[in-house]
Amino acid sequence: MFCFEGSLDASEENLLCSCGSKMHVNNHPSINLRHLPFGGSLSCVTFSRNQYACPKCGNTKMQFISFKAPGHMITEELYQYTRDLLASGVYTNKEVAELTGLGKNTVKDIDKERLQELYTTTDGKLMKPEKPAKFLGIDEFKLHNGYRYATHIIDMETGHILWIAGGKKKQVVYDFIEYVGLKWMDQVEAVACDMNSDFQEAFEEKCPHIQPVFDYFHIVKNFNDKVISEVRKDEQRRLYEEGNIEAARALKKTRYILMSSRKTLQSKDADARAERQIHKGSSLFKTDSIIRKEGYEERYDALLQENQLLFTLDLIKEKLSLAYSQKDEAVMAEDIISIMDMCKATGNPHLLWFERLLSNHFEGIIAHATYDISAAKIEGINNKIKTLRRQGYGYPDDEYFFLKLFDMSRRSYERNPKSHKICD
Repeated sequence: MFCFEGSLDASEENLLCSCGSKMHVNNHPSINLRHLPFGGSLSCVTFSRNQYACPKCGNTKMQFISFKAPGHMITEELYQYTRDLLASGVYTNKEVAELTGLGKNTVKDIDKERLQELYTTTDGKLMKPEKPAKFLGIDEFKLHNGYRYATHIIDMETGHILWIAGGKKKQVVYDFIEYVGLKWMDQVEAVACDMNSDFQEAFEEKCPHIQPVFDYFHIVKNFNDKVISEVRKDEQRRLYEEGNIEAARALKKTRYILMSSRKTLQSKDADARAERQIHKGSSLFKTDSIIRKEGYEERYDALLQENQLLFTLDLIKEKLSLAYSQKDEAVMAEDIISIMDMCKATGNPHLLWFERLLSNHFEGIIAHATYDISAAKIEGINNKIKTLRRQGYGYPDDEYFFLKLFDMSRRSYERNPKSHKICD
């Protein structure tokens, strides 16, 4: 570590007491302040400062240091450098601590101060959104070990998080509406959400003009997980009981194929014909390269020909994709009703469940034709939340974690950024 020694000049202002008397120098304690690193080496500045005592009132005070960061034993330059590293979003707190030589708790305190200045008011409350939002998105995410949840509300056009609160009940929506005000909410037209009825009911109670929208992602996810996956298992069990072992074994490892669209399967077959390498092997560690295999679409067609129920699932899947491409609510409503009729005609318990799901959320589903919004940005925020939590090995301080999420959502994303180059 480089250590710079120096002296601190005393000013006349330091010699005056609050009572108006002139103070005397009582002591000369030394102080060390961490300073900017030089290359790979750390540095500090060391000097003595005066301690003053008033002979009249007995008051004491330390000499003011203009270049010391408030609340930390570091220089103002190192404090600002640390803030700049944290604001870039490139480095984790641990990496910033290694670069600056500061402790991880000090880095966290500096970062929390920076975030509070950006997103909170002087009385410790969240700053209100700068401009109104036309479309909102709402979803919950897991906290800590998964036994607790929090909910975030975002602006669907910018992707900025506007509100985060613990829990996943109606009260979260009530608090958000109270926070922004009904006048601000009057400008919101629609909200994208999942099948959580609490969120939908809360918006309908407080702001009935806002239209809930259920996007394609959540509908297809429910169809894949609760219908296709369960029907495949039931059909496999039925074939085993009937003694058709060969047909039952043909359904093994077909979950992904049955859930995929034909366009996706054709794309994978095209990659296979082009001998696309999906895993590069290593002669050093004796692992083999993996080339994409062909035959996805052929196997899919064989499954549909052998099983009438799987063929029905394929029709419903295609109709769902067609319905969500419509731009007219009336046309989309006809497509969804047609899917509901198909589900009811089969008599299958899983398809009957899906028919009830479509019926209960009918208005929010067909509203997608008018408000073409999806949960893509919401799910993107959820992935960023998981990544941030993994990078930090968890955040026990909820306030700090939520403020970091606010900051993360406002940071622009750049795919494949260019390397730093010296300008001519």
